[in-house]
Amino acid sequence: MKLFINQCKIEFLRIFRNPYFLFWSLAMPIVFYIFFTKVLNTGVEDKAVWDAHFLMSITVFSVMGSAIMTLGIRLVQEQREGWTKYIRVTPLPDMTYFFAKMTGQTAVHIFSIIIIFTVGFLINDISLTASEWTLSGLWILVGSLPFLALGVLIGFMKRVDTASGVSNAIYMILAITGGLWMPMEILPEFIQTVGKALPAYHYGNGAWSIIRGDIPNVQDILILSSYLILFMVVSNYIRRKQEAV
Repeated sequence: MKLFINQCKIEFLRIFRNPYFLFWSLAMPIVFYIFFTKVLNTGVEDKAVWDAHFLMSITVFSVMGSAIMTLGIRLVQEQREGWTKYIRVTPLPDMTYFFAKMTGQTAVHIFSIIIIFTVGFLINDISLTASEWTLSGLWILVGSLPFLALGVLIGFMKRVDTASGVSNAIYMILAITGGLWMPMEILPEFIQTVGKALPAYHYGNGAWSIIRGDIPNVQDILILSSYLILFMVVSNYIRRKQEAV
């Protein structure tokens, strides 16, 4: 347990020292939120509802990006630098190493959620009940698990530049098809169909449901759980294949 806690602390500090994380996971989402709610005239009928809806979207966008890119690229870098080989000759088990990374990343997600929610409250005076703030934050935190698993999967790539390109492409595709930049209803029907088969839409939809006074529906939970299992199984398979070589 002590090894696990120490490794979590190390991961937490390393992430906050990473300018890549600060840009993609905090600065860019906050700038997007200000632009789409303060600068751009979206012409929405109920601006208060839109401001709250887009706050959930941009928080989901931030956490999803952090899980996919920050975690995945860092794993590839450590593999290229020989760090993972070094870990194997220490008392730290492989699974503890990966779980510590995911736990450290989750702690960072808590920080991101609090910061972005605070920005939304201060800039647009978002009016949600205490339970809606809490439940939406918890949903965004727990719902990030499939994307953390996807980040681990990307981390098995051999080259940093390949991992960076692939993770960026996946991130943008999921954001666009998931309705995180604009309401799903105004997207072309083809994109809506594709988006509803991918995890990002269901991740966002759970948060949108909560601020409407509902709860995430069963389909959202099942699809996110299915992707989590899928990514974990594939990651485990690739890890075993690499260890056998």
